[in-house]
Formats: sequence, structure tokens, C-alpha cells
Amino acid sequence: MTRPSFSARAAAFGTALLSLAALTACASAPAPGASAAPAADANTYTWWDPYPQHDASSAWAKRVDTCGQQAGVTIKRTAYDTTALTNQALLAGQEGNAPDVILLDNPAVSTLADAGMLATMDEFGLDTARFDKNLIAAGELDGKTYGIPIGANTLALYYNKKILDAAGVDPASIKDWASLGAALKKVKAAGKKPITFAAIGTEEGSFQFLPWFWGAGGKLTELDSPQAAEALGLWNSWLKDGLAPNSVLSNSQNTTWEEFLTGEFGFAENGTWQINSAAKAGFPTGIVQIPAKDGGVAPTPTGGEFITVPVQKDAKRYTATKKIVECMTTPEGLVETGTTFAYYIPSTAEGQQAILAKEPSLKPWVEAVRSAKGRTSDNLGTKYPKISEALWTAVQKALSGSAAPADALKDAQAKAAQAVGG
Repeated sequence: MTRPSFSARAAAFGTALLSLAALTACASAPAPGASAAPAADANTYTWWDPYPQHDASSAWAKRVDTCGQQAGVTIKRTAYDTTALTNQALLAGQEGNAPDVILLDNPAVSTLADAGMLATMDEFGLDTARFDKNLIAAGELDGKTYGIPIGANTLALYYNKKILDAAGVDPASIKDWASLGAALKKVKAAGKKPITFAAIGTEEGSFQFLPWFWGAGGKLTELDSPQAAEALGLWNSWLKDGLAPNSVLSNSQNTTWEEFLTGEFGFAENGTWQINSAAKAGFPTGIVQIPAKDGGVAPTPTGGEFITVPVQKDAKRYTATKKIVECMTTPEGLVETGTTFAYYIPSTAEGQQAILAKEPSLKPWVEAVRSAKGRTSDNLGTKYPKISEALWTAVQKALSGSAAPADALKDAQAKAAQAVGG
């Protein structure tokens, strides 16, 4: 494998660190005992992931260790907060001491790839054909694939069955924006709060807006299109008509969920990661897919991590690393990851069938993931964080009433074009 010169890589890493700031908050400290430098032992392989909540005694840590044992090596695992992980990875790449394996939040893959830090899967010798194209696209840049999705999560509309029943709303009737709007009005007429979502001025706000944006036919390269204005106009009308609370302007996805759990809302936009919480709610819940404007399922953004392989000075290390990656991405391995993180949907058709055999209730989420889309897809790569910031700023302006949706998006397109240089 070829590597950029040190000076070129140093410049790229510096640029990557700056662009990352637009996508994530300030880096937090690594988990206790974390070390930024990989072990020097030739038989010890370093593994970084964003799961500090899973300590050395967890099923996840034991599974990582097992894959190391199958590869004939010892794995030294370090867990960081998601943002800290990407920043540490960029610094390690700049210093020339990158770990052997990194699990990255999927939008960060293109950041590290653009910095010249990651091996492509072709260089690494792994066939990616069995992975769902829409999911693996989040790890692609300029026609090359830089990682493998270990699973995916995405968004849908949770509903409170008790409220919908009282309002006379059949969830199966929600097929497009018009039928969803009719359902929201029925919930309001029944004296309940129709819907809540997260429109906060961060990546979470863009993440939750994208299904409506894409569902209207919007493109991230044309933030000021008529389709984009329709999507933002929809959210704007919900606030004006009292169908959604003003709190959405400051809602994170967690606070949105807390609102839903009060039992006062008919619907809440949220993700696969709330499955267990929904099951424990004090009322019966269900989900419907987020509808596209004129019918069908809207593409929703994918969440989840990619397993990536940083470029190493000693290419002999890739032999064991490949065995580790293969162990983690077998159909059985993907199902185990999916259930460990309650729930990630496996990134292959075979894995999805296997997890449905264990958890048939996941069928709506499997369908949602199959129609989902990576935020950095369409070869946006490191342009995405800058576009996203412009987009969430437009959403904030429109919903707060400081600008009409079309005007807010026109300004967003100008700022995004300037930021990405085109």
C-alpha cells in the first residue's frame, strides 16, 4: 500500500480535525485507562471503539477478545467517547502510531480516509459485495471503500397506541405527508400533543430533518431547491399549527424521547436505539416508517459504526487484522453485534434474516434500514459536515420565525457552497 508523504498527511490530518469540529461537539476525555499509543508487542493488536459503556467484563469486550484469539493474537482494546475517538485517531495517524483496528461512527470514515489514514478494503483483501449497498456507501469515497458496517440503526416514527386509538387514527393509514398530517390533526382534536422531534442546532437536528428533506426529493448539493423548501415548510407548518411544540428547537434526540415517554404525544421521531425503552413505556407503542411526500418510505439517515483498518508501517500485521475483521463480520457476528447493542440491524441480507429469526419484532426496523441512506453518500465525504451545519442553521432560522423557509435555505446553500469551495 502506498502512503502520502509525511508533510501531506500532516496537512490532511490538520484539515480533517478542523472539519470534524463542524460535525461533533468538543472531544471528551477517553475512558479511564485509555492510551493513545498502540502496544509495541508484535503479538498484541490494538483496537479502538466508541463504547466506553461496555467495560472489560462485558459481552462486547469478550467478543472482541474472542476474535483476537481466533486470529492468534491478543487484543488491547481502548474505548473512547465517539468524538474523542475520531480526534484521537487523527492525532495517532499524524504521529504515525495508529491502532490496528478502529470502529468509527460512519460519517467519520470519509474524514480519516481523506486524511490518508485508512486502508481500502480492496487493498486489505476483503470482498464487500455481500454488504447492503446503501449501507456500505457511507464508507465510500471517490469510488473506494474504506470500511465495513458492523450494523446500522436509523429513524422511524414511534407512536402511542393509546392516544391513536382514542383519536381514531389507524397507523396503517399513514402513507404520505397528507395522511400523516390528517393523523396529527386528529390527535390534536382529541386533546393530545400530535408529534415531537429534534430540530436542535447540531448534527442531531440535521439527522432528524433528512428523512423529510430526502422524502421530498431534496439533494444535499442543492439546499435551496423547491423540494428542500417543501420539507422545511412542512416542519414549519407543524409549529405554526400547534401540531409540534416549540421545544423542538432545543430538543436533542434524548429530550425528544423524554417528551414522548410522558405519554402526552401521539408520535415521536426517534431511532432503533429506543426499542428497549419503548417496550418499557407506560403505554403500548408501535412504529411506522417515515413517509415520503407523495407516498412510500422516505430514505432515513444511517447511524452505526464501520470497522476500519488504519494504514500500518508493517504490512505483515494485516494478516491477523484481516482475520479479526472477518470474525467480527460473519453473519453470526453481525447478529451478535446487533443484539449486544439493542439493536443494530445487520448490514447483510443473511444477517438480517438471522436476526429476524431471533427477534421477529425487528421487521419494521430491518425495512427502514434497507431503505436508509448514508449521510456522506453521493461522494460527499468531508463536505457533509459543512453542508449539515448550513442545513441545521436553516432549520433553526425557519422554525424560530427569523426567516421564511425558502430564504433560510437560500442562505444555507450560499454558505455551504462557500464552505466546500463550489
